[in-house]
Amino acid sequence: MLKKNNVVRLVLIFTLIMGVSSLVVMLSNTLMARNNSYITVDAETMKLVQLDPPKDGDPIAIVDTDLGEYRFVLYPQYSPNAVANFTELAKQGYYNDTYVFHSESGVYSAAGAPNKNGSANDNSHELVERELHQDLWPFKGAVLAMNTTVKKSFKQKFLGGGTYYNGSRFMTLNTVKFNDEFKKELKDYSESEKLADAFIEHGGVPNFSQQITVIGQTYKGMDVVEKLADLEAQEMGVYKVPVKDVKIKTVTISTYSAAEEAKTESEK
Repeated sequence: MLKKNNVVRLVLIFTLIMGVSSLVVMLSNTLMARNNSYITVDAETMKLVQLDPPKDGDPIAIVDTDLGEYRFVLYPQYSPNAVANFTELAKQGYYNDTYVFHSESGVYSAAGAPNKNGSANDNSHELVERELHQDLWPFKGAVLAMNTTVKKSFKQKFLGGGTYYNGSRFMTLNTVKFNDEFKKELKDYSESEKLADAFIEHGGVPNFSQQITVIGQTYKGMDVVEKLADLEAQEMGVYKVPVKDVKIKTVTISTYSAAEEAKTESEK
């Protein structure tokens, strides 16, 4: 668990590592979100479920892109509303021929927008209340439902807080670079040694911790995740839009089967 009063410091360190140009997007997705109430994380009962392989029968999403396919297990038991929103849209074919509209310096990509600039056509699927859980973290390969907006009362505008929402578009994380300074800061400001060690070993974006809803974890196609996060891109508003269009062809909702996965591998 990252200590509340050290999120800002970690964000600033993260910005130095990634480069100043990343600050605008990160502020919109992370720093603003810190004003909301935090969930209570119990380090003794926390389970890092994303580090476990998927089991037969687990719901999965198969994302077929112009650069290849990646697959991730879904977590409806932890983020039921966001997963339901994503699953419903995928089954409707909403994500077919949508854009990868942001590629952040090897760190993460954002996708699922019908428009190249990252915008949605309407708000009908963009107001799902944010769900946070002590068992879900922004490790490498995590898939997150992007924050869309926040509703604040008059008092909250001055004192912080508010209700945060996510929607149709999603981020798939690669990782920041864990240099010695960042590793030390992470260990110093984490209340869980197990969690800090997991980030250092597996990679990810610790600064997004408990800020954005996690809906899944990539278990196959990590090479595609890495490519999507490291596209040549140009700034367009708050996003770094790929110079060459990269699209999602389809998103298919299925269930995990170890036998089927093995069969698919043997047929390659």
